[in-house]
Amino acid sequence: MDLLNAAILGLIQGLTEFLPISSSAHLRIAGAFLGTGADPGAAFTAITQLGTETAVIIYFWRDITRIISAWFRSLAGKVPRSDPDARMGWFIILGTVPIVVLGLLFQTQIETTLRSLWIVAITLIVFGLVLGAADLFGKKERTVQQLTWPRAIIFGLAQSLALIPGVSRSGATISAGLFMGFNREAAARYSFLLAIPAVFGSGLYQLYKVVKEPCLVAGATCQPEIFTGWETAFATLIAGVVGFMVIAFFMRYISKHSFAPFVIYRILLGLTLIILLSTGVLLP
Repeated sequence: MDLLNAAILGLIQGLTEFLPISSSAHLRIAGAFLGTGADPGAAFTAITQLGTETAVIIYFWRDITRIISAWFRSLAGKVPRSDPDARMGWFIILGTVPIVVLGLLFQTQIETTLRSLWIVAITLIVFGLVLGAADLFGKKERTVQQLTWPRAIIFGLAQSLALIPGVSRSGATISAGLFMGFNREAAARYSFLLAIPAVFGSGLYQLYKVVKEPCLVAGATCQPEIFTGWETAFATLIAGVVGFMVIAFFMRYISKHSFAPFVIYRILLGLTLIILLSTGVLLP
C-alpha cells in the first residue's frame, strides 16, 4: 500500500463517515480491492476518523463550546443543572458509556472476526432496512431539546452497534432517534455530537497502540501495519477536509429529503458484496 491508496481510503472515509452507509464497511471493502487486497485494519479506520471528527468540531463549534461552558458552569453552580446545554453535556457523557464498555469488552472480536466481509454485507442490508423503517414510521416531531435520560441511553446503545463494520454510527443513532420520534435534523445533529468523545477516544487509543507497538497483535500472530505513519496522517487530513463538506451537504439534504437513497444504496451494496463473496471474486 502506498500514499495514493492511503489518499483514496482517506477520501472514502471523508465521504462516508457522516452518511448512514458505514465508513468502516467502505474502508473494509475498498481495502480488499487496493494494493495487496488486505484489510486496512481497525487501527487505520479509527485514526482516520480523527480527521472526520475534527470536521464535526469545526462545523458545530458554537454548539460544542456552548455545551461545554454550560456543563462546567453547572458544576460550579453558576447555571442551573436543568439548563438545556448543561443537560446536553450530561446526555453526551451518558450516551458514550455503552460504546466505551462494549468496545473494551469485545476489542479482539472488533479488530478480527467482526471485520469479515460476510458480516459487513449482512449488516449493510439489515441496518439499511432498519433505517428505512425508522424513516418511514417515525413521527419526526421531537427536537433536541426534548432529549431525556432514557432516550440518551437508547441513543448510546444504538451508537455502540457501530462497533460492527457495516452498521454505520450515524445510521444506527439516526434510526434510533427517528424511532423515538425525533425529526431528521435533530437525530443527525445529536448523532454527530454524541460521536465526538467515542471516536476521539478510540482514535487516540489506536494511535497510542500503533506508536507503542509497530504491528497489530491478533492472538499469537503479529502483522505489520499496512500504512506508514505519514500515509495514515495524509489520509486523516483528506478525510477531515472532505468530511466537513459532507456534513454541510448532509444537514441541508435531510431537512428536505428522506433517507430512501441511502437505504437503497446500502441494500444494493450488500447484495453486490454477497455475490462477489459467493463467486470467489472477494475473500471474506
